[in-house]
Amino acid sequence: MPKKATVKSPLQEATLAYFSPEALKFLRGLKRNNNREWFEARRAVFERELKKPMLAVIERVTDAMADFAPAHVRPSQKAMMRIYRDTRFSADKTPYKTHVSAWWTRTGLEKTSGGGYYFHVSPTEVVVAAGIYMPEREQLLAIRLQLLEQHAEFRRLLSNRKLRKLMDIDLDRSALTRPPKGFCADHPGIDLIKQQQWGVLARLPGETALGRNLVNEIVSRFRLAAPIVDWLNRPFVHDMEKKKQYIFKLM
Repeated sequence: MPKKATVKSPLQEATLAYFSPEALKFLRGLKRNNNREWFEARRAVFERELKKPMLAVIERVTDAMADFAPAHVRPSQKAMMRIYRDTRFSADKTPYKTHVSAWWTRTGLEKTSGGGYYFHVSPTEVVVAAGIYMPEREQLLAIRLQLLEQHAEFRRLLSNRKLRKLMDIDLDRSALTRPPKGFCADHPGIDLIKQQQWGVLARLPGETALGRNLVNEIVSRFRLAAPIVDWLNRPFVHDMEKKKQYIFKLM
C-alpha cells in the first residue's frame, strides 16, 4: 500500500525554520551583482527562498500582534516591503535592496507612516525595530509638543528593564544641536525634544534567520516595544478621532 502523506500540524510547522542557507546566499550574490540581468535570471530563487518564507514569517508575527498591537494588523503582502530601491533622489542607482524587510504601520496612518514595527533579514544581520523614523514635519512637531508635558512617561517607557535587555534605544544620530524653534533650552525633556526620530532596535546575527525561533525573536521584542509605539502614535490617533467626530457631526 502507498504511504500516506504526512500532514504537519500548525504547531509542527511553527518549529520549522523559515529561511534556508540558500536565502542568505542569494542576498550575498545580489550584493555583488546588483543589476536587473542577474536578478531576473534568478527571480525564481528569490520567490522561493526569500519572498515565500518572508510572507510566512510576517503572517505568524501578525497573528501574534493581534494580542498587543491590533491596530497594526494588516495583510502580509502589504506589510512586506518591496525589494526595489527608490533611486529617484539617490546618487546610488543600484536597483535592489540587499535585504528583505517588513513594516507594520498603524491603521489610518498608512499614507503618513506614523509609529510602527519593522524587521529585516540580510546576510549579516536580522534587524528588529519599533518606533517612528523620518516623520513628516507635522508629526515631528506633534511628538515634540507631547514631550513637553509627557517626557517623563516616555523616558520611563524607554528605560523598561525587560526591553533594554533585548533592545537598544535608537535615537537620531543627527539630532539637533540646538532646541527647535519655540522650545526652551532648559526644559527637562529637551534631549528627547531635539531628536528627529524615536525608537528601539536590536541587531541579531544573520544566522538567526535560519533558526526555528525567528518569529519568537521578533514577537518578543515587538511586544515589549508596543507601549513606545502606542505613545508615539498618541497625538495622531487623537487627531484621527477628532476628524471622525467632525465628519459624524456633518452627516
